[in-house]
Amino acid sequence: MAAVAMGWCGFGEPSAGSVAIATTWPPRTVIRKSSGLRTLESALQRSGLGPVAGVDEVGRGACAGPLVVAACVLGPGRLESLAALDDSKKLAEKTREKLFPLICRYALAYHVVFISSAEVDLRGVHVANIEGMRRAVAGLSVRPGYVLSDGFRVPGLPVPSLPVVGGDAAAACIAAASVLAKVSRDRFMVALDADHPGYGFAEHKGYSTPAHSMALTRLGPCSEHRHSFINVRRVANGANARVVVECKPDPPAERDGYW
Repeated sequence: MAAVAMGWCGFGEPSAGSVAIATTWPPRTVIRKSSGLRTLESALQRSGLGPVAGVDEVGRGACAGPLVVAACVLGPGRLESLAALDDSKKLAEKTREKLFPLICRYALAYHVVFISSAEVDLRGVHVANIEGMRRAVAGLSVRPGYVLSDGFRVPGLPVPSLPVVGGDAAAACIAAASVLAKVSRDRFMVALDADHPGYGFAEHKGYSTPAHSMALTRLGPCSEHRHSFINVRRVANGANARVVVECKPDPPAERDGYW
């Protein structure tokens, strides 16, 4: 299916008493600074573009385990219950675990997608990430009117969208998606540690820490390692293991954010 042309919002500093006039679609809108993480979502809602979905991923840089992508549509209320929302990487594990059921309870819709290490090898990280974002949005039980993505343009969505650089720290719906993806992936990696003991997946979650590199050298890659990553491929080749796939480098990240 051909990619749908990207929608965008123009943001300006209006003079006193001015009113945003819709001359294009999506219409231009005025950003108010009093709403914190809800500022961008509120502006889109006021322009008739709601509900607004946020989408984010976790696990791009890991050399083992899945790439996990989540999409989330938050309701207009429950600001106090979700006041701790922020970029999941900035939140303590206990805070993320506390927020996870609250997001699931109060979100209008959410969907979490797991992209296996084999598919990451086959597609490449960037392409797998974009495909995961499409799947996450498509899996929402509520059709969004607009999608905010964290940093990356997502072509092929059936609704207008906007990449927001640092979006998980700028938009509540992206922050919520970030928490859903992070907690879901962390839980998966803890369970994976029992299936593949010795690698320390419960601790480093598949990222290339010194401890993980030592275990990888000692044990060799397991089925959850990404052979498209050079450190895994080197160990696999050194151990005379078969490389599953040779992937071309990812294209440069598309960061067209307007934030």
